[in-house]
Amino acid sequence: MHVITTQAELESAIAAFEKSEFVTVDTEFIRETTFWPILCLIQMASPGLTALIDPLAPDIDLKPFFRLMANEAVVKVFHAARQDIEIIVHLGDLMPHPVFDTQVAAMVCGFGDSVSYDQLVQRITGARLDKSSRFTDWRHRPLSDKQLDYALADVTHLIEVYRKLSAELKRENRAHWLNEEMEVLTSRQTYDPHPEDAWKRLK
Repeated sequence: MHVITTQAELESAIAAFEKSEFVTVDTEFIRETTFWPILCLIQMASPGLTALIDPLAPDIDLKPFFRLMANEAVVKVFHAARQDIEIIVHLGDLMPHPVFDTQVAAMVCGFGDSVSYDQLVQRITGARLDKSSRFTDWRHRPLSDKQLDYALADVTHLIEVYRKLSAELKRENRAHWLNEEMEVLTSRQTYDPHPEDAWKRLK
């Protein structure tokens, strides 16, 4: 499985994603002893496209990725988006927009509060995901095929989940409820650091 490690590959991939109506996004990171998480992998998908980006590669500049995140013509689809958005805000100094959080959308559609990604995928698509690589060391290189399979599954199944939830929101006339939640999720104030709470994140 190919991982993008050069600027030319990244530019080419982003140019393709910029033609899509939406892109599913997830990140793998380490947050054990640092205030800000260490970004270790970016995975994206849209119909007919997938990409795994190595942000730790020495010759990678993530500006094209951040450009896509700010592209108003492309919906950015996350599941439980807050930590992913926090990383993008910190590293790219921009707010992804527009954003569709499938965890919030699932709540609005009656799937319950804070439903996990694997539970939602199973309920909507019937697929069962292997989550055994979730807590592996994402800084280690090279990443194993098992890690890459896990990472890619986090965005490929999200395509169908997004489509089903988006259709349900329109059918039930609940899209405005999600939009209100997304306004809070994509507010800069949501991600302003609070130094008095820093010790909690370093425990």
